Amino acid sequence: MTKLSVNINKVATLRNARGGNNPNVAQVAVDCEAYGAEGITVHPRPDERHIRYADVYTLRPLVKTEFNIEGYPSKEFVDLVLKVKPHQVTLVPDAPDQITSNAGWDTKTNLAFLTELMDVFDEAGIRTSIFVGTDIPMIEYAAKAGADRVELYTEPYASLYPKNPEAAVAPFVEAAKVVRKLGMGLNAGHDLSLANLKYFHDNIPWVDEVSIGHALICDALYLGLKKTIEEYKKCLH
Repeated sequence: MTKLSVNINKVATLRNARGGNNPNVAQVAVDCEAYGAEGITVHPRPDERHIRYADVYTLRPLVKTEFNIEGYPSKEFVDLVLKVKPHQVTLVPDAPDQITSNAGWDTKTNLAFLTELMDVFDEAGIRTSIFVGTDIPMIEYAAKAGADRVELYTEPYASLYPKNPEAAVAPFVEAAKVVRKLGMGLNAGHDLSLANLKYFHDNIPWVDEVSIGHALICDALYLGLKKTIEEYKKCLH
């Protein structure tokens, strides 16, 4: 079964725009789980423009399903993860001022750096995932680094899907086969939505987890959070 992990960054963005604690990020996380989400994802950035480091500490004891912290592995980020001990850490190659993730790791160039991090998190008992594109050597070097999983960056799929679904998903199917052959787990995320998620899952049914935030929160403005999570879960069955 493919798990749905809800990225709640956009909820924090809305809260931060006004100050105070409305919407309540912690309550939204609890509600997402109550409505059927099998995980909660957060991406704390250095400027704390959405999820704050303090939020991560607040959320840890509240999340009862699976807690996934993603981000660039700066010293501050690594220290946070080791203190909080989430179920999974997902490493992304974001610059500090980046609006959103827009590429996977060059795992070959960064092999030594990533290998050291995999060892650190593995020793702490935290499952590791490295954000990658569909380039096969990058997936192979993620395996060499010792990652438990990779997360496929799916924005290229989402962009091409409306014009040519078959061509959009083809490189992801091939990449997913390589991931499975190498014995790693498989996650996916970025721009997945109600429009394209079912087709992606139908073609790669062995994906372990999808992490979805922006589109899901946008849909919730119209459908409500409970109904939205139900609709996303239908795409994964």
